Amino acid sequence: MSETAVPGTLYIISAPSGAGKSSLLKALLETAGEGLALSVSHTTRAPRPGEVDGRHYHFVDVTQFQAMVEAGEFLEHARVFDHYYGTSRHAVEAQLATGQDVILEIDWQGARSVRDQVVNTVSVFILPPSRTELEVRLTARGQDDAAVIARRMSDATREMSHYTEYDYLIINDVFEDARARLAAIIMAQRQRLERQQQYHAGLLAGLLAPGE
Repeated sequence: MSETAVPGTLYIISAPSGAGKSSLLKALLETAGEGLALSVSHTTRAPRPGEVDGRHYHFVDVTQFQAMVEAGEFLEHARVFDHYYGTSRHAVEAQLATGQDVILEIDWQGARSVRDQVVNTVSVFILPPSRTELEVRLTARGQDDAAVIARRMSDATREMSHYTEYDYLIINDVFEDARARLAAIIMAQRQRLERQQQYHAGLLAGLLAPGE
């Protein structure tokens, strides 16, 4: 437990559709314990089977979404596959202020926007082991027809070309290995000198105090 209230770190995680980003984050959050949360985005698409409003997404209509854009309520927003997605500025800032580390699951365009507004973000790009494997994973999900899969593969090429804009790169070949690498990045960030100095200011002051 930290000795002082330290603002959380904002993590940006991006990947092409089908690279396994959502599955990796789900596994990470199940093992990370307290102090790490996934930001819940707003979207205009309809809920998929099993999705719960407020837990998976905040589902809103286009009119509501556009009103939020005009009010400046989003850190970033984008149109993806004919639907709108956005990250609530207030919700993220409130979580970070309590010391919570927050993960944004967004694309490269959203990542650019967030970096321009939030200092000291940590960004990770996740790639599949091959284009063939990416197509296999998209097909195996059984959610899209051939035309949509072809479109996602085309978009994936453009998405993947932006991996050099990120701090870290993970190849999701063996799932558990990729999860462990992602967890290691977060653990390493928490051990950085400046964070540990904030966490343990009192302890450090006592250790370095002149002896009697």
